[in-house]
Amino acid sequence: MTKPTRRAVFLDRDKTIIEDPGYINDPEMVHLLRGAGEAVRMLKQAGYLVVIVTNQSGVARGMVSEERLAEIHDRLLAELGACGAAVDKIYYCPYHPEGIIEPFVRESDLRKPAPGMLLLAAKELGIDLHDSWLVGDSARDIEAGQRAGCRTIRLTHGGETGDDEPQADITVNDILAAAELIVRIPSLREQKNSADGQS
Repeated sequence: MTKPTRRAVFLDRDKTIIEDPGYINDPEMVHLLRGAGEAVRMLKQAGYLVVIVTNQSGVARGMVSEERLAEIHDRLLAELGACGAAVDKIYYCPYHPEGIIEPFVRESDLRKPAPGMLLLAAKELGIDLHDSWLVGDSARDIEAGQRAGCRTIRLTHGGETGDDEPQADITVNDILAAAELIVRIPSLREQKNSADGQS
């Protein structure tokens, strides 16, 4: 079996790429955070796949349909496209055990902090998880990234994280700062090649 060789940056959606006014159920509610378009463009130019992984329990709760969610994500992609940025794929988890819409009322290993969406993306897109990053604003994002084997960056937006929460490898203020760090830090493959060249 061929070893996965592609590297990716997994991005949470709300409060990572776009504003979070609550459950988004209308494409008109999609507004990029400052620097998000530039950050995604920078990551793509550096050779990373960019994959969004987002919990969307609003589907299970009856707050947004999958059809409307697709429209919301189309709007997100259009907003990024207007900045010259592109996302390779969006994965979302519509399930929640406290939902009201069947068949979405259940636990799921896709729901962060479980790593299911990252593992699925790795399988479908040929991603080397150990040479990839997860960027998000919550403890569940960081835990999902760690459980998948990724390096992790938590966005604080000027706040603080709790000492009892999963601690990310790096903590920064926003997505643009995260992207600037990622493109400067050598990949694990680059580090290995450098070490081999010095041996």
